[in-house]
Amino acid sequence: MKYKAFLVEENEGKYSGSVTELDTDQLPEGDVLIRVNYSSLNFKDALSYSGNKGVTRKFPHVPGIDAVGVVESSKTGDFKAGDEVLVTGFDLGMNTWGGYGEYIQVPAKWVLSLPKGMNAYESMCYGTAGLTAGLSILKLVDAGIKPQDGTVVVSGATGGVGSISVAILSHLGYDVLAISGKDASDFLVDQLGAKQVISRQEFEEKYNSRPMAKPEFAAGIDAVAGGILSGMIKSVNYNGVVTCCGMVAGVGLDTSIFPFILRGVTLAGVDSVECSIEDRQRVWKALGGEWKPNVLTDLAHEIGMSDLESKLKQILQGQAKGRYVLKH
Repeated sequence: MKYKAFLVEENEGKYSGSVTELDTDQLPEGDVLIRVNYSSLNFKDALSYSGNKGVTRKFPHVPGIDAVGVVESSKTGDFKAGDEVLVTGFDLGMNTWGGYGEYIQVPAKWVLSLPKGMNAYESMCYGTAGLTAGLSILKLVDAGIKPQDGTVVVSGATGGVGSISVAILSHLGYDVLAISGKDASDFLVDQLGAKQVISRQEFEEKYNSRPMAKPEFAAGIDAVAGGILSGMIKSVNYNGVVTCCGMVAGVGLDTSIFPFILRGVTLAGVDSVECSIEDRQRVWKALGGEWKPNVLTDLAHEIGMSDLESKLKQILQGQAKGRYVLKH
């Protein structure tokens, strides 16, 4: 069966993508064949498109770590033709052809039924970024961090994980301080509900210049790492929690043991690739229910295949704001 896909190819060390006609016989082995309705754009997809071998080892390749669609056929009894399903994470879009094709074929254990409370488009307004934001918020909720405990600081606030985190936390009644390298107060405050915005430089200068900073935050959600993450760890309250899920600003961590042994701070890692089905189901249920912000679809811009390459370049350059949803 013929279908269209955005195929990235390597030519003498240079990478480029184009919309190409492929055949479903070329898809990898899998239990479930899915006709994809929507995918979304993530930083990892942009890395794959750029030829980053830490993400994708072999080319040609079809990126897209997120996909939602309808089951075409299934080799297991878990799913049947016509079921609406969702796939995020695992190896999809990394070394397994992903959601930038009109069809994917994956193991049944990667597949979830489309959660109640959201349609296919809304699920990709979330995508992996929303799942990661949800897993981060789950760490705070499970640690007992409540809105009355104080401000939650969120980094990378105009990006996918950050913007969804700001929107959900604000919806749940938390005061949010958003960290952003862009002039985006209208987006973060007026649209998403953040109480205040601070620049990356100002945050680092204020909270990462000493081994310990004044405790000002109940918790932090970090999507960039580097000095921002260090500053969060140094400035959360006693028994505060800081989650870590990204490395846009680097892989180093400049801190000391003082926040951990003097304030009981917890640094909680968040992984949305290999996390358990149970955690995925718990988070997706919340994302379709009580956590679902009214502004969810306002966070996203729908694009077509012809827009895909330019938007991936925009993400690589750090110029994206909110989410991009690819419609097939």
